[in-house]
Amino acid sequence: MESITGALGPLFLLILLGAAIGYCRWPSAGFWPQMERLIYFVLFPAMLISTLATADVSQVPVARLALVLLGTMGIFGLVLWRFRGYLGLTPAAFTSVFQGAVRFNTYVGVAGAAALHGSTGATVAAVAVALMVPVVNVMCVASFVAAGTLGSASLGQSALALAKNPLILACLAGVGLNLSGVGLPGWSQDTVGLLGAAALPLGLIAVGVALRPAALLRLDRGVIATNSIKLLLMPALVLLLANLVGLEPISRDVALLFAALPTATSAYILARQLGGDAELMAAIITGQTLLAMLTLPLWLQLVG
Repeated sequence: MESITGALGPLFLLILLGAAIGYCRWPSAGFWPQMERLIYFVLFPAMLISTLATADVSQVPVARLALVLLGTMGIFGLVLWRFRGYLGLTPAAFTSVFQGAVRFNTYVGVAGAAALHGSTGATVAAVAVALMVPVVNVMCVASFVAAGTLGSASLGQSALALAKNPLILACLAGVGLNLSGVGLPGWSQDTVGLLGAAALPLGLIAVGVALRPAALLRLDRGVIATNSIKLLLMPALVLLLANLVGLEPISRDVALLFAALPTATSAYILARQLGGDAELMAAIITGQTLLAMLTLPLWLQLVG
């Protein structure tokens, strides 16, 4: 347990540092939204390209990893949609619950995998991101379409935003550079690597800045349902499937880590843009991030 908390503890401390910075509104109210854009559009894509372009992806059991992660996401997406009537939520609130259950915080996931298993863990995490990001974005946009909350936002605009997603494009670029044998020649490897190295610490601080403690006052059936799925049921199913398909320990640990992650802070932006319940989304993001500081080490300890 000490090795797990030792690896994850600094990550959580950076998130709490971000929460303190956000509470103090330092350096200014407009600074962190712009920093988030830099992280999302430049730094984190650079990290993915740097990892995927030079990694020995042949050592990652891609098919089995995809079966475990995407299968679990699909199952719980269908379960939520099947029982949406039982939850008694408005269409807008349901889309926030759906996002809370299936989205994952990529910054915490990649940083945690690297902290636990070094460069090998980071490679498996980058492959997991490449597999999951396109699928989870399609699932979430589809939930808005099916719930009828898009409003003035057209399906075409949503599809265009999906096609321009910087994480998807970075994964495609990294895999393409790897498979072509080009890699990152000359100074490009060090340059892209330096950019990528800044992504995780800044990303974790930005996660903390985005937390809204006041939103924790909202506790209803939707919050309980999405938190239970994301932090308890999803990692349990991933662990079961990982053992059934025989994932080796590092891939199993990374799969479990990604399943037990809190939802992404970007879900709040999507909720605002596509007609979701933004207040509920803020409550889910904040609650899951704080709860995951307790549940995530416990899940990893279970297999450790």
